[in-house]
Order: sequence, then structure tokens, then C-alpha cells
Amino acid sequence: MRGVRPFRFGYQYRSGSAAELRQQARDAEAAGFDVLSSWDHVGDSWSPLLPLLTMAEATERIRVCPLVLNNDFHHPVHLATEIATLDHLTGGRAELGIGAGHAHTEYAAIGQAFDPPDVRKRRMAEAVEILRRLLDGEEVTVAGDHYRLRGVRTMPSRQAHLPILVGVNGTAALAHAARHADVVGLTMLGRTLEDGQRHAVRWEPERLDATIAHVRDAAADRAATLELNALVQVVQITDDRRAAAEELAAGVDGLRVEDALATPFLALGTHDEIAEHLLACRRRWGISYVTVRSIDEFAPVIARLRAADRA
Repeated sequence: MRGVRPFRFGYQYRSGSAAELRQQARDAEAAGFDVLSSWDHVGDSWSPLLPLLTMAEATERIRVCPLVLNNDFHHPVHLATEIATLDHLTGGRAELGIGAGHAHTEYAAIGQAFDPPDVRKRRMAEAVEILRRLLDGEEVTVAGDHYRLRGVRTMPSRQAHLPILVGVNGTAALAHAARHADVVGLTMLGRTLEDGQRHAVRWEPERLDATIAHVRDAAADRAATLELNALVQVVQITDDRRAAAEELAAGVDGLRVEDALATPFLALGTHDEIAEHLLACRRRWGISYVTVRSIDEFAPVIARLRAADRA
């Protein structure tokens, strides 16, 4: 399809043993996924980066990307070293996903100050610029509001340009991501709920219209090369798409049935219906990089969308 960015598909792995992680990686590669992703939370789970190395070693081509690292838990100098090391050890298959942090319960658990959202987002913006320069092999001196470096150099990435995904909300933060990231990770989430993990959602199509327009305006001449990602929260294979949407809407704060049917963050229906839905989302919003948390259920959708891209 001319003039349209081809689809990329990511799989955010499930917890399991080391052997199960390797098997998930092989299964995802065989199913046609392009990227394996981890997550970054305080708790009884794998760390965000080491499993990606293990999974890359179990596969041949699939790329690896944390989705996403909490910027507040990783100093950019140390993180640049880790990501560049991962890139070299995987033969140039690493990408970096980073966000501003949202789980207030995790900050409280480790005794770290949970700054207001605008402060966390500005700090992440500084970190993204530092990371870009370090990964590109520059020596960095900076006196910012949040980071002060003097003549720092780290190992550069193996790739000439290691892709950076920024997952963020808010007009200023999205504008910065549009200017500095390779991929904007869209979430359209509202306030974080009391458990520190779940969110209210803001999945009205018109709101996403405005967000995409803002991102493209801010990207200016970068808009044509900027990739847009959606982390799909639910993949549900069903013959009754509307019933599935109604059930989800009843249990999610701020979600209407029509929004559940339209949003790129849910994949509901038969495999054909989900494929058509994601094609419609790409046409309307340009979202071509889709990450899910299931392999078997989604693999037939990948096959259909690959065929659409070849047509």
C-alpha cells in the first residue's frame, strides 16, 4: 500500500520462568511479531532489561524494547550504557521505550518523591535528549533543571540510530516527544486510580483526533517519519463485538460503548473484524505500530494485516 507506513507488531510478554520467556520469544517470532517488550514496575517480577537479552538470544530477528521504562527509576547516563550494551549484545536489535512514571504506590514503596506530572514529564524530556546524544556517541555536557553532566561519554549503540519510543500524555510532553522521539507511544489514559496501576480512560475518537493533529503539528517536517504506537489493553476474539464492548465499558471508568468499539486500544471481534478495525485506525490516525499481550489470539490478525500491506 503506497504512502502508508507498514504495520509493526509488538508482543509484551507474560510473566513466567526463564524457559517460558524463551519459548514466548520463539512463539512470538514464529507468529510474525516484530518486537518483544517488557515492562518496568516495582514488585515481584522480572527486571525490565535482562529478560530482553535472554529472549533475543532465543530468537534470530525479533527486536526488543522495554515498554516502557520509568524515567525516574533510571539515570540517563546509566540507562544509555545499559541500552547500548543490550544493542551490541543483540546484534543491533534494541529499541528504547521510556515514560515519565505514574504508579504513585511504587514511589511510596521505595521512599522516592512522587513529583507532580509536569515535573516528571519535564525531567523525562531532558533525559530523552541526553539519551539520544549519548546513544549517538556524543560527549555530553548539560546544565538542566534536572540533570547536570560534564563531559560524559558512554558506549554508543551498535545501530547508527537506535529508535526511542516515548510514552506520554499531555500537550507539552507530546510536543516534545514529536520533536525528539522516533515513536510516540499513545495511551490516552486519564487519572491513575488508587491502586497505582489502573487508569481512567480518555478514548473518545474525537479526543484522539485532536491529539494526533497536535503531535503532527509539533513534529513539523518529522511528521512523515514519526511512528505511532498503541498498546492494546484487551484482545478478545468473539462473534459478538458489541457485547464485548458493552461488558468492558461497564467495568472501565470513563469508557463508553461506542468508544470501546472505535478505540485502537481494544481489539474486539473476529480475526477479520479486528484486522479491519486496525486498518481503519491506521487510516484515521496513522497508528501502524500495535503492541498486544497475546500471541495465539492475535497471530491470525497479523497474517491478515501483512496480506493487506502486500496488496
